[in-house]
Amino acid sequence: MTTPITMPIDIPDTPLATHFAGTELPAALLFDLTESSVPFDTTETARREHGRDWWPLSIGWIVNGEIPSLPGAVVRPRNVDDVVTVLRSATRHRVAVTPQGGRSGVVGGAIPQTGGLALDLTGLRRIVHVDDVSMTVTVEAGCLGPDLENHLNDLGLTVGHFPQSFDLATVGGWLACRGAGQYSNRYGKIEDIVRGLTVVLADGRVITTGGRGPRQAVGPDLTQLFVGSEGTLGVIVSATLACRRLAKFEARAAYSFESFAEGLAACRRILQRGASPAVLRLYDEAETQRNFEISGNALIVIDEGDRRLVEATMKIVDKECRSAKERDKKLVNKWLGHRNDVGALGPLWQRGIVVDTIEIAGPWSTLDTIHDAVTSALRELPETVMASVHQSHAYLDGACLYFTFVGRPTTNPDEYYRRAWDVASTSVLANGGALSHHHGIGRNRARFTRDALGSSFDVLVSLKELFDPHHIMNPGVLALGGDAW
Repeated sequence: MTTPITMPIDIPDTPLATHFAGTELPAALLFDLTESSVPFDTTETARREHGRDWWPLSIGWIVNGEIPSLPGAVVRPRNVDDVVTVLRSATRHRVAVTPQGGRSGVVGGAIPQTGGLALDLTGLRRIVHVDDVSMTVTVEAGCLGPDLENHLNDLGLTVGHFPQSFDLATVGGWLACRGAGQYSNRYGKIEDIVRGLTVVLADGRVITTGGRGPRQAVGPDLTQLFVGSEGTLGVIVSATLACRRLAKFEARAAYSFESFAEGLAACRRILQRGASPAVLRLYDEAETQRNFEISGNALIVIDEGDRRLVEATMKIVDKECRSAKERDKKLVNKWLGHRNDVGALGPLWQRGIVVDTIEIAGPWSTLDTIHDAVTSALRELPETVMASVHQSHAYLDGACLYFTFVGRPTTNPDEYYRRAWDVASTSVLANGGALSHHHGIGRNRARFTRDALGSSFDVLVSLKELFDPHHIMNPGVLALGGDAW
């Protein structure tokens, strides 16, 4: 049973302006699709719905009478052959194609800024094959997370990838944005889980990458070339992912530290001792009060798996948190109860409150500096009400910081929103951090891509020219093939 896709706010059934101007579709392209029996929809309702994703800024546009964009048609391929037909025709007629899954991305990457075709991949949702000896699953890109997990759970398996958008996101979306699940310390980010891909290129060629084993040394890893490419180099239509046996044992713990820096240091020591609890989330004072209604800087911990391994991990956690105050494990239950809640954005934006999250990554040596620099830069903006942070994913050499900012702009919300992202992103890059950890770049961050990649950005541009010389694939995303927002 496919999980229904929801959006943060309903589109009113009234005339709306279009924020991004699109171009009219050539009749010859629609004729091609009709002749090939590829399903497509040109109704106003479908085009409006597929002109947006979960980018918070677009909620404000809708409230103010603007739809983000309006594709010329929504194409709903049923199989790989349909995708091939669509891309060949789009290339022939030089029409932009925006691949879409659950449209749960929060940086505008699934918004068809120039119109063209919205390529809805949710019809490609088959679970093709499960190898319970090698522990892999091959699945089509349009499969939603709950559908995949339910199928695997019945076999005693799991992929272990649980992003906050789990109920909304597709496998293809996980891969396109290099996503992370909330248990990534144990199971890895999606780039650690994927073993191979099937991709359709802009000219309609179908290629496969990897899938012949856990590791190989046959040139560069072409699978990773497409993971994180956000639909700019080709369309991911299926993937082979690694699985795990369902965990038979779980342990939980909760602590609070006097300072966020002290908590970060404890997280670093835990990882550098070789322990990797599935969940290791540290909250600053503001987020601790908001989420758990206690004082201090809360750390919640969950691990699962083989009992002996979990017990050893939790002993290391407890030892490295000896300077902290031990808290009731019910704090973990509280987090589990709302961890997939994505319903707060719409009502806040409708009340004129600008709110968004900024996730970045950085090395342990500068992580606390990045924390101070970003929160200070956001708080210095005159219309900022609150800026807070938590650490959500930790590694041997660094971690992800997840910032939240809230503002009450008195004039143009777009201008405040852009300033907030400008000061935060500039501070991250100036202090040696990575621009994104798991949300990707999309349109919102595209203006920072060159600075983030430095001299290697020109290599990415060359790859774009090679795979998509006519710039039909999601132009503007990753600052490739079109103007950045």
